[in-house]
Amino acid sequence: MYRRHILSLSAIAALGLALSSSFALSQQKSLKEQLTGTWTLVSNDNVAPDGSKRQLYGPNPKGILILDASGRYAQIYVRSDLPKFKANNRQQGTPEENAAVVHGTTAQLGTWSVDDGSKTLNVHIEGSMFPNQAGTDSKRSVTLSGNDLTVSNPTPGSGGTSISVWKRDK
Repeated sequence: MYRRHILSLSAIAALGLALSSSFALSQQKSLKEQLTGTWTLVSNDNVAPDGSKRQLYGPNPKGILILDASGRYAQIYVRSDLPKFKANNRQQGTPEENAAVVHGTTAQLGTWSVDDGSKTLNVHIEGSMFPNQAGTDSKRSVTLSGNDLTVSNPTPGSGGTSISVWKRDK
């Protein structure tokens, strides 16, 4: 009787472990599911081929990355210290004001997919503030840690490699 009781307890324990392992596996999300959502820019560094770093959007950049479940995306970077236009009309900016905006902002939109095996975010750029990027594809490595996302883009419109850190919006 004692042996049968131990056998029953062992079977119940094994079944419990199997179910909890199965539950844990079913709870793991695909890379696409983990990336889907809205992200706020924390930092951006542009690393030149010689290893030097530049902060093209300043030390406190503003930005948003939206990766929707249907495979569409939008991404915007803005310097937080852009000067206001004296004319209060974006169509009447001076050459200096326009240059500051062009150098201190970027935006693009298009479609996105992932490659789980290589942990890459693949974007097809349909429109961009840098027109040379429109119609191109970009493969970016991603690293997720909790609500933090690091994206390394080897082909930004500014040359070098762009390394952006994002925090998930809640």
